[in-house]
Amino acid sequence: MTVISALSVNCDRLNRSLFQLAEIGKLPNGGVCRLAFSAEDILARQLVQAWMVEAGMTVRTDVAGNIIGRYAGRSERAAALATGSHIDTVPVAGRYDGCLGVLAGIEMVRVLNEHGVRLYHPIEVIVFADEERSVIGAKAMAGEIKEGPDYYARLDGTSIQTCLEKIGGDWSALAAAKRDRSEVAAFVELHVEQGGVLEREGTSIGVVDGIVGQYRFAVTVVGRMNHAGTTPMNLRKDALVAAAQVILAVNNIAVDTPGEQVATVGFIEASPNATNTVPGQVDLRIDLRDLSQTHLESLVALMRAEFAAIAAATGTQIAMRETLHILPTLAAPHVKDTIRQACESAGLSYSHLPSRAGHDAQEMGRFTDMGMIFVPSRDGLSHSQDEYTAPEHCAQGADILLKTFLSLDGRYAIRPTLPSPSL
Repeated sequence: MTVISALSVNCDRLNRSLFQLAEIGKLPNGGVCRLAFSAEDILARQLVQAWMVEAGMTVRTDVAGNIIGRYAGRSERAAALATGSHIDTVPVAGRYDGCLGVLAGIEMVRVLNEHGVRLYHPIEVIVFADEERSVIGAKAMAGEIKEGPDYYARLDGTSIQTCLEKIGGDWSALAAAKRDRSEVAAFVELHVEQGGVLEREGTSIGVVDGIVGQYRFAVTVVGRMNHAGTTPMNLRKDALVAAAQVILAVNNIAVDTPGEQVATVGFIEASPNATNTVPGQVDLRIDLRDLSQTHLESLVALMRAEFAAIAAATGTQIAMRETLHILPTLAAPHVKDTIRQACESAGLSYSHLPSRAGHDAQEMGRFTDMGMIFVPSRDGLSHSQDEYTAPEHCAQGADILLKTFLSLDGRYAIRPTLPSPSL
């Protein structure tokens, strides 16, 4: 008789699948390029679907292009326990970002199927479409698509309609991808940390408290362009000097304000950008992130006040325009507790931390209970050919995912299920 609590993933098989998938789109430098909707992405999707079928799942593609592998439960009326991530990449990526979450889900189902184990709830392993650029798959599933098709067009001008058709989706029917809590009881995503906290602490597992909210702002500083040699210092309205103070203010607010916020000015462009001319205009971009929406709003207020003071002192005009606002998503407390208990039962060290990068789980958490499991990234590297997570860490994360599902299966057995079929 199988002792379900003693089940564990096959480390070699999991890591072998990571390497096999990385062969699709492999670059000469050892990295991976598998852009969403590309020929490489389509080939990888076909391979993953084949693995899902071999693991005992039925597979479908929804209208948003999400691949959904379903492992039947003892009650098919019960809402599913879901996991997954994405397999599309940035132009130069490693083999772990996104892929670990998908392949660990498949490996979990392989183990259950090999031992003849069916949970009460169905299990779904989801490959979300186009996470890296638009998160369209997860947003559609959460019913959060608010933009028109032009917003999702490719950089080369290819329409989102054409892109989705390549992978079996349909923009015109996108609303049909929306799901709710009655269909998905919980979503837990395993992911590499993409940061260096766990490695620095020597911790095996990260229990994610939530995924940060994000603001982006375009800031325009307008001064007065003039001759660099003939304009006395006390008569200048130097836009670049004011912009430098803006950049320092952003950094100081992030460093000096109590909390765990991060703030970055990562883009700056001066005009006319000539050595012998006092700059007349500077455009820059701010990225601001934190787990608390209330705290984010207070930080924005601090920035606006500081920028107004800088404008007055430098004789410039400073305008700040919001270009992006993503609300934070907190992990469900009982899901975090379940992950923590799984770590304790496995004897693995863990720590709590926020995710400062966006994930598909952020959108899933808008309509159902969400949790995330992190495993260490060597040197904190990601979106790089040098991205690396040790095989044992990948397997430990997958084992915690499996233990979490086994525990959640009992917890949700008394939760609302799908409506009874019509007689």
